[in-house]
Amino acid sequence: MKTLLKGGTVISGSRTVAADVLMEDGTILAVEQEIKDGAADVIDVSGRLLFPGFIDAHTHFDLHVAGTVTADDFESGTRAALAGGTTMIIDFATQYQGESLHQALDQWHKKADGKASCDYGFHLAISDWNHSVSEELDTIISEGVTSFKLYMTYDEMYMADKKIYQILKRLKEAGGIAGVHCENKGIIEALVEEEKAKGNFSVNAHKKTRPAAVEAEAAGRLLKIAQVADCPVIIVHLSSEAGYKEILYARERGQKVYVETCPQYLIFNEEVYDLPGFEGSKYVISPTIKKESDRQRLWELLKADQIQTVSTDHCSFTTAQKAAGRDDFTKIPNGMPGVEARPALMYSFGVKKNGLTVEQMCRLLSENPAKLYGVYPKKGVIAPGSDADIVVLNPDARWTMSVENQAAHVDYCPFEGIPVEGKAELVFLKGRLAAKNGEVLLEKTGSYVPRKRPMELP
Repeated sequence: MKTLLKGGTVISGSRTVAADVLMEDGTILAVEQEIKDGAADVIDVSGRLLFPGFIDAHTHFDLHVAGTVTADDFESGTRAALAGGTTMIIDFATQYQGESLHQALDQWHKKADGKASCDYGFHLAISDWNHSVSEELDTIISEGVTSFKLYMTYDEMYMADKKIYQILKRLKEAGGIAGVHCENKGIIEALVEEEKAKGNFSVNAHKKTRPAAVEAEAAGRLLKIAQVADCPVIIVHLSSEAGYKEILYARERGQKVYVETCPQYLIFNEEVYDLPGFEGSKYVISPTIKKESDRQRLWELLKADQIQTVSTDHCSFTTAQKAAGRDDFTKIPNGMPGVEARPALMYSFGVKKNGLTVEQMCRLLSENPAKLYGVYPKKGVIAPGSDADIVVLNPDARWTMSVENQAAHVDYCPFEGIPVEGKAELVFLKGRLAAKNGEVLLEKTGSYVPRKRPMELP
């Protein structure tokens, strides 16, 4: 059956046009004005904005971490993604010590295959670097995993400078790219010892042990390593102006640096860690949410096209799981949900309140991640031949975020009570109506998407 979306406004990363969209067998056939096709099922989308399906390139589903497992697995996490308008996620398949990259990838396929409601791919998080792992990279990349994750903190995932250099150099040869979690492990450990010595085991110690300088130092060090390796890199979940200054220095040196930030750093400031009782634990994430000046600066950078993608770092835990750190902030599992909230937050706070254009929103949430992570033009654009992944956004919808209307498998909403504008009214996944007004209509119909090598972004 053909489907014709009629009367809407089609958004791309470079322009906005009034056009109809004709879809059949999971593919877009035509994007033109006044399409007529008597065999098509016609849906009136007048007054609506048509975005390419949103891509969240930073999720952690069914992840064993901090002595527990994230509240959202691939079944609940991808259902939540689809409900909010995200038609593809890229999750972090984690290589644990002693494993090969293929072992890690196979494990994540077992977690996801047959359970996902939106399309999905994997990054590979490398924790154990050696000669055999290095030799695997060519095969892994040829099989459709073209992006990797490195951590400059966390005992179980930490990569020393020597190994970071070796990995970056090897990725340049093989045609992959690395996203890096930038925080200085040693400084964090010293600051944690200081806070505990003072008797401060509460939530607000979290922000004191991860100041902006911790991110900035690690980002600067990474970028100098990348300069020597002559390799582009991605700074994931940028949270501070200080961190961006290091990126700016590298760009002025002629380096190619891509930057991701997340809605939590755009909506909140560090005051969330001073909420009464244990409420602040809901926002215990790393990097931490920073000062109000950092929040404002990140919006300025988005408007100036200095940040390329906005993902969520969705890593959800229930309040009971967070309570493991009630008496010791270092035992609070780090992470928060957000995969279904991102599109509405970016439209409401980005387009409506902070001056982003709808074209910029399209680039940040769809086009740029599709290009950077090797699925463009299959994904990330509404064009003939592309997958028929389309979000019909109602720009006039006004609603309030709440745990009562979220699909994620979490007993709280970090954006509780926040009024927003714009809602994913209809979500098409490969041409089929998969979600409507936050209700998922088609479950477990997502597919694994092998990816090509990254495209260079401006």
